[in-house]
Amino acid sequence: MDMSEWIVRQAGLAPDKTAIRFPERDLTYAAFAAEIERLASALRVSGVERGDCVAFLGYNRPETLAALFACARLGALFMPLNWRLAGPEHRQLLADCPPTVLLVEPRFVEQVDAFRDALAGVTLVAFGAPLPGWIAYDDLMRRGSLPAPHDPRVGPDTPLLICYTSGTTGKAKGALLTQDALAWNAANSVDLHDLTSKDRVLTTLPLFHVGGLNNQTTPALSLGCTVVLHPKFDVEATFDAIERERITLTVLVPAQIEAMMAHPRWAKADFSSLRMITTGSTIVPDRLFRAVHERGVPLVQIYGSTETSPIAAYVKAADARTHAGAAGRAARHCSLRVAAEGDGEAKTGVSGEILVRGPNVMAGYWNNPQATAAALKDGWFHTGDMGHFDADGWLWVDGRKKEMIISGGENIYPAEIENLLAESPDIAEVAVVGRPDERWGECVVAVIVTHAGSTLDADGVLKLLDGRIARYKLPKEVLFIDELPRTALGKVRKDEVRRLVARKTFMEHI
Repeated sequence: MDMSEWIVRQAGLAPDKTAIRFPERDLTYAAFAAEIERLASALRVSGVERGDCVAFLGYNRPETLAALFACARLGALFMPLNWRLAGPEHRQLLADCPPTVLLVEPRFVEQVDAFRDALAGVTLVAFGAPLPGWIAYDDLMRRGSLPAPHDPRVGPDTPLLICYTSGTTGKAKGALLTQDALAWNAANSVDLHDLTSKDRVLTTLPLFHVGGLNNQTTPALSLGCTVVLHPKFDVEATFDAIERERITLTVLVPAQIEAMMAHPRWAKADFSSLRMITTGSTIVPDRLFRAVHERGVPLVQIYGSTETSPIAAYVKAADARTHAGAAGRAARHCSLRVAAEGDGEAKTGVSGEILVRGPNVMAGYWNNPQATAAALKDGWFHTGDMGHFDADGWLWVDGRKKEMIISGGENIYPAEIENLLAESPDIAEVAVVGRPDERWGECVVAVIVTHAGSTLDADGVLKLLDGRIARYKLPKEVLFIDELPRTALGKVRKDEVRRLVARKTFMEHI
């Protein structure tokens, strides 16, 4: 059985129920199942076979999800592309995993046309009116007249999804997730959210990221929920959807929550339908937990990564207030370890690398055996995150292994300092990085974005930390900038922050 059977099953149980509500159209489960079957047939006629790749470049739309399930039907790979990347970056990803068919929204056609010579043999499909050198999506769908034959080789262990990591610390790697990985991830999501077919899920995160695709969206469709899908995040549209559609579940990363809290509607918006808001992907300041909980909604944290589909650990709604800020306990179908140096078990309260094992973990990195061997050892995925278990067995994330600052022989985790500074009402954004230092090896640098009208200076930043952390952890330098470089999901690009700090230091010494 392949994952497209999820939709076929729901179409049989509730054919007229809305599967996807989109600004331009609604799709019932019967209509969604029919579209998946037709698209699978059209892709098969266009040369897509088991193991081939179908890529998608565009904002969220029902066709994104139809393409995922159509690929599941064929045993093909689905590759959603980050629409925030530049043309040369897309070219690099498409060269790394060449697609047989590339689906593109009109606004990105010109970008692809700039390197179309490198896409020889790729069927280029654009949504909307026909364009020179492109096949219109509606014309592609007309090819799908006969059902695609079932391939007996397609099953749970068939690779389905290739998602490229953000590449914040180097060249992006394509994490390869099987159909089984997505199915077990869905089971973890059901446990986390106590998900039922009665839930109404709002998806505003981009579907090119496993967080937008798999935290709630695909699990919701597996159970027959209604997914309200937005092309991209918009504050007003999010408030409207929560109130008018009586949304019960949604995922909002901290940057989205910040934007909503800054809006005049925050204080009086009707959140009575929400059972919880799920968050993650980056540091979640305590003040965000407090603000959401004050509105009567549990804010729960997910811990995971692209390589874990992504759900590896979580806090459930019942524990949201007592364990705010924790990464949680291991997901129902996962195991967690915190490894000390030498791969032994780290003691309670002692930081080590977080390891994850479970059927939701990736099969490996596409076309990158060296990176796969480094990340997957003895069945455990080495996350590169540092964390610790407390005395009650709750996991807390301390920071990225590669981001750890070693100053005077002491280990310093930026996340600890960032969390404290993020509590200040003067600070809009903060990133802490290390800078080479002749005396200490590295020194701590705090890069700050203040709110408009703030008079906070470097001395004021240090006063915010005075007496709250050890003196060796205090920033030796404070740098104020207009905004931090971030990924599509709001993660700070620490490599760019380090380069910015290095440039400033260089300019000061010439």
